[in-house]
Amino acid sequence: MLVDGEHHPAAVRDALDRIASARGLAGVVFCGGEEKLGPGSLEEHYGRPVDADPEGGLRRLAPAAGAVVDLADEPVVPPSRKLALAALALHLGLAYELPGARLDPPVYAKVDTAAARLAVIGTSKRAGKTAVAAHWAGLLRDRGTDPVIVCMGRGGPPDPRAAPAGIGVEELLEIADRGEHAASDYLEDAALAGVRTVGCRRVGGGFAGQPAESNVPAGGALAASLNPGAILFEGSGSCIPPVEVDRTVCVVGRGAPEPFAEYRLMRADLVLAMEGAEAPPGAVPFDLRPEPAEPLDEDARVALFTTGAERCDGVEPVVASANLARRGALADDLDRAAAERCDVYLTELKAAAVDTVARRARDEGARVVLVRNRPVGADDALLGVWFGA
Repeated sequence: MLVDGEHHPAAVRDALDRIASARGLAGVVFCGGEEKLGPGSLEEHYGRPVDADPEGGLRRLAPAAGAVVDLADEPVVPPSRKLALAALALHLGLAYELPGARLDPPVYAKVDTAAARLAVIGTSKRAGKTAVAAHWAGLLRDRGTDPVIVCMGRGGPPDPRAAPAGIGVEELLEIADRGEHAASDYLEDAALAGVRTVGCRRVGGGFAGQPAESNVPAGGALAASLNPGAILFEGSGSCIPPVEVDRTVCVVGRGAPEPFAEYRLMRADLVLAMEGAEAPPGAVPFDLRPEPAEPLDEDARVALFTTGAERCDGVEPVVASANLARRGALADDLDRAAAERCDVYLTELKAAAVDTVARRARDEGARVVLVRNRPVGADDALLGVWFGA
């Protein structure tokens, strides 16, 4: 039970008595404030033992509790602090209740496998999760482990589907020609990381990263049937794969953190912070370096297509477009690439990369080369997490 000293102790004590009678009471946590507190100890004010350390008190009481009931209010516990306390409660496996709302802790399904289960999650969309997961899988592969990446996305397949390592642009075009999403993260990982992958889908996302629906547990079972040395579960946006894992890496993207980012950070064994991010203490900084996944001819006339990156290492494009996720503007950029007689369409495997950019390149007789986003500065930290799994 969360209380504060801005309420008169007698009113709070009566509420505590009613709740204790109806539901039982594991303990009381005092969040601060003294406007209405008179002389005497907190225990005297509230008629029972009181813990005056909110975060520590929740951790100590969690094993004996099922929910945190918030009776505190502004100015001691404004909405921002309520969200932080709610994130901690959910991390401890407790529901969080306040007037008009209840948050339940996410449920994580067990995947029956002898392989190490790893997760890459993020505090937001475009944080670099796919690049980190693919790079981590490549590090493991190069050290003799046969990893499988399980991805969940807004455009994943209705039933979990495996993709072979090293899938190419022609195969992606065939997928797009069937009316399917050919730029799904599991296809990007298979193409760029050179490892087997499993694609899953999810719909919706709660404060603590739980999807409303997903087939990730079934995708984990499919991955386990492939007898991998490790399974990497890749999050989607700020959604967390709803499966139990042994180790978690959380990637912090640029910009201000989301209000419930604390929950994701508390789940992490390693936090990677992209260059320019508001990094929490202990985070390992890294940078993403966009680079062509294949060598380009020196005299190639390159059109570069990304979701936001303004450069690609070693490339001076004739046309540069950051509109992969904005199809209206992308159409104009593709017309410019054709007018400039670009013979290489260099593209991130995101959004409209296949169904629009690669198709147009095919029509223009141009070569399609994919952009790989390589994390720089994270190798030692990622391998450290693996060896601790």
